[in-house]
Amino acid sequence: MSFDLDEYLERIAYDGPREPTLHVLHALTAAHSQTIPFENLDVMLGRPVRLELDAVHDKLVRQRRGGYCFEQNGLFLHVLAQLGFTVLPLSARVRLQRPRDFTPPRTHLFVRVELEGQSWLTDVGVGAMSLTSALRLVLDVAQETPHEPRRIVHEQGRFFHQAYFAETWNDVYEFTLEQMPPIDRELGNWYTSTHPSSHFRTATMVARAAPDGARITLLNRELSFRQRDGRADKRELRAHEVEAALLEHFGLRLPEGARL
Repeated sequence: MSFDLDEYLERIAYDGPREPTLHVLHALTAAHSQTIPFENLDVMLGRPVRLELDAVHDKLVRQRRGGYCFEQNGLFLHVLAQLGFTVLPLSARVRLQRPRDFTPPRTHLFVRVELEGQSWLTDVGVGAMSLTSALRLVLDVAQETPHEPRRIVHEQGRFFHQAYFAETWNDVYEFTLEQMPPIDRELGNWYTSTHPSSHFRTATMVARAAPDGARITLLNRELSFRQRDGRADKRELRAHEVEAALLEHFGLRLPEGARL
């Protein structure tokens, strides 16, 4: 199993303390989300998404690519454990732009951290809503982050992670604190990367948090710059501009010979 903590920390441009503290948890969450982009390029290119630690480390760190939740949070889970944090993998159903009466698949992985008698949640793999600081697992309390305010509510036996934007609270995902062992991640990854109904197979999605509270996203050919206050500047790229935008804004190069 190939994993190099120093390589990972260099990849996210982090040179701070390495103790398992809340300060370090916040700093690593921010650094990861601002440097390793969320992306589904391999899915759109028909390439397999591997979840073995050495494969994820090679792709996200050495090849300087990005990935989606199973890759991003799978790697982050291992990094935090290596630094001495007590961590658990949790499962969720992503609810962005989905009504409450719709039941999405349980195909999201995020991370619970036990620290000094308190529970925290972190998530560097939920696209344009990836966290840039950890959230305390408390109910009905608005929590400031370097980007959007967040909160956790409990309704009808389910927890809802919500973000505040467009002058309202929006569901990001729902969860029950059920853990997501490797076999469930393998099954979820197979669904999200191969099933015809998976939204990861219908559109190119790339996202990265910016250090000034902004977010940069690419959805197919629509490039968006959204400020912390919700103001967004969007433009439609021409087909030949997409690869240049991937490199300029996300640091991504397509695999050799690949074309979207």
